[in-house]
Amino acid sequence: MEEALLSRVRNTRVALREQQIATIFNEFDEQCMQLTDEQRVEKYKKMLESPFRFYRGSAYLFYYDVTKTPSIFHSLDTKPTWIMGDMHMDNFGAFQNEKGDIVYDVNDFDEGYVGSYLYDLIRMSVSIGLYMDEQQVEEAAQEQVIESFLNSYINQLKRFQLKKEDAFTLNFTKANTKGPIKKLLKKLEKRKSTHLLEDITEVRDGKRVFVWSEEVHPVSAEMFAAIKDVLPQYEIKDIALKYGSGTASIGLKRFYILVEGQKDAAGEEDLVLEMKEVRTAIPAYFLRYSERFWSAFAHQGARAVGTQKAMHHLEDPHLTYVTMDGQEYYVRERSPYKKKVKPKHYKSLDDYIVTAEIMGKIAAKIHARADIDYSDVFTYHSEDEILERISQHHEMFVQSTVLQAMHYKKMVYSDYDLFKEWAEQKYSELQYGEVSKEVKNEQA
Repeated sequence: MEEALLSRVRNTRVALREQQIATIFNEFDEQCMQLTDEQRVEKYKKMLESPFRFYRGSAYLFYYDVTKTPSIFHSLDTKPTWIMGDMHMDNFGAFQNEKGDIVYDVNDFDEGYVGSYLYDLIRMSVSIGLYMDEQQVEEAAQEQVIESFLNSYINQLKRFQLKKEDAFTLNFTKANTKGPIKKLLKKLEKRKSTHLLEDITEVRDGKRVFVWSEEVHPVSAEMFAAIKDVLPQYEIKDIALKYGSGTASIGLKRFYILVEGQKDAAGEEDLVLEMKEVRTAIPAYFLRYSERFWSAFAHQGARAVGTQKAMHHLEDPHLTYVTMDGQEYYVRERSPYKKKVKPKHYKSLDDYIVTAEIMGKIAAKIHARADIDYSDVFTYHSEDEILERISQHHEMFVQSTVLQAMHYKKMVYSDYDLFKEWAEQKYSELQYGEVSKEVKNEQA
């Protein structure tokens, strides 16, 4: 066989995948997200920091792939689950709820949509593998942790189905958690409720205002006036443009709003609201169109707010949505207790296992809570529908999901290498191997 033909045999699959990646990134980042070249460079720099970062910033590639794989465990199209849409290790964290309790839960609702519960579980399982790879934990241990997450999810759904616990009242505090999560929640109890204000604001000429930094920038007078117009219920002291948050969110406007005379969950006056631009949920491009869902949540801010209200046991009293200059936003309180478990907090395999078990319970809680009990979009209990797909094949479900997650994790590494080559050609100004200041701070 001629060398040229052999070369084509060797390389066609890789060339086609590279073309897919380029097409998908151009379609979503340029056409759907409408990111500028400068914003794409910023986003891709962050994604190139690690395969896990790449995974976090490429949810559309994930859904493009996994929605092509059938499974006997998927929800029926006629009875979908309200999914978080971007479930991964870094989208869980601590915050203070409406009662003033410090709890651990999911904390990102930008991609909330309706579809098979399995997409949340697969995306989370892949993230566990990538996250533990970064900490140089062997694959056998990764599989054990993923199994713990999945088994905990199923067992918690069964508890809801048997009415042993209520998804509306169950929350996760220091009283019913273990390991790194429990330690984090106990530590946060000692944090002052004014922690955030002291960190990013100062009193200048008798007035509290934001402190400008690399991540917190002033806004124009026109922007200040526009935000005041869409939030007339608040007495606004200062507004800042926030940079450097997230990976998939780069290119979306995010503001911090310092509000006077309002009380946070702990009854403290002066608090910081976060106003974030939101676009169509990525899963919606790939999953079945739901007329009923979109008739209730046509505004993307309403969708994100609805997702948070559906999934959290208590809602943020400042949660709302607005439209400004034709762009859709949601608004929520920026909790002074917002913090996640970081790699340095895992001291043993058992720490990973107990953390994954709690995350599995939380995943079950948000899926069980966001159904007929909350919204008339649904006419059934999600836990019943999910368990009907799983319960008779529990062990097979766990093993097949672990297998799929570990297989896809390998794809992420291959895609990450192809993405590097593509980004180098398209944006020569990207500097590979440089970790941003933000990431260093996160790891500190």
